[in-house]
Amino acid sequence: DVRKATTNFWWLELGGEADSIADTESLRDELLAAAFGVWDHIKNRGDHGADNWELDWVGFLPGKRESRRYEGDHILTQHDVRAEGRFEDLVAYGGWSMDDHHPAGLRHPGKPTIFHPAPSPYGIPYRCLYSRNVENLLVAGRNISATHAALSSTRVMGTCAVLGQAAGTAAALAAARGLTPRGVGRQALAELQAMLMDDDCWLPWKRREIPDPARSAELTASAGDPAPLRNGVDRPRGTDENAWRAKPGAWVAYRFDRPRRLTEARMIFDSDLNRPRLGMRVNYPLAQPEQTLPTGLVRAFRLDLLRGGAWQPAIEENDNSQRLVRRSLAAEAEGVRLTVLATHGASEARVFGFDAR
Repeated sequence: DVRKATTNFWWLELGGEADSIADTESLRDELLAAAFGVWDHIKNRGDHGADNWELDWVGFLPGKRESRRYEGDHILTQHDVRAEGRFEDLVAYGGWSMDDHHPAGLRHPGKPTIFHPAPSPYGIPYRCLYSRNVENLLVAGRNISATHAALSSTRVMGTCAVLGQAAGTAAALAAARGLTPRGVGRQALAELQAMLMDDDCWLPWKRREIPDPARSAELTASAGDPAPLRNGVDRPRGTDENAWRAKPGAWVAYRFDRPRRLTEARMIFDSDLNRPRLGMRVNYPLAQPEQTLPTGLVRAFRLDLLRGGAWQPAIEENDNSQRLVRRSLAAEAEGVRLTVLATHGASEARVFGFDAR
């Protein structure tokens, strides 16, 4: 019943028994025939609630899970996944089960996939993100160095996104430092991990280092416990919120031991990462519910600077929609204060990180 449909028709698959590179065009034609056959069934072969539905769009480029395989200094295996991937050089993470689709796809008479459990999260090492024999080649997404079984988990889009961030950051670092991709892992790994975490990429089992002067400053708040703001973990983990809770009007402040030259304030607001997973939309009814920003996200805030013993307004924003927020300060001050002015609807905000550097 399309009125209740949540599937993205992922089971429309073929090609695992063919050459997924050389036979791409013929496989595309077969997949299109199958897709239109499914649509014909929905419209004309029973009461599926589709009388007033129309088919708006069909993709014409087959989506390949895997074909050629790159090999890096480490090849991620199912054993690595099951052991949580606690690598010293982890730069990304996954959490999807190992989801092994049958190679026959639509022609297979049994279940289309077997789910093998995987820890959530598990770490993915940097050594999977560059070629072991092509000196200047980085890989990301579905191209990483992994076995078929491990790739059945790492290939999902959320994991591909953080792999892309890791590879892109490594490429920038390699260019800036005159290093090869392997050289980044051997000579600048800590710097790479620090850059990722500073850009709000979470790395399991690691904590973001809090920069001075925030690390050594006095930290106070008008209400609640502000200590989690500099614990180096910028999201909930289990029963630990790792956040300072703030009602509109509440403030948190750093006071330094002497006037400091500040360049930037960095804040991490609550984007509701624990909300139910949002799948790919496959239908668009006229009465679909409105899509909104997370209600607990900070919409409006003010930054004040302490100068000559008095707080002076520095920056005020009234239309924020971001989780990671950086604002340039370029000023000398004895302290910096963040005041939460409004959320996107919730009575209370959670702030995971706030520091000045």
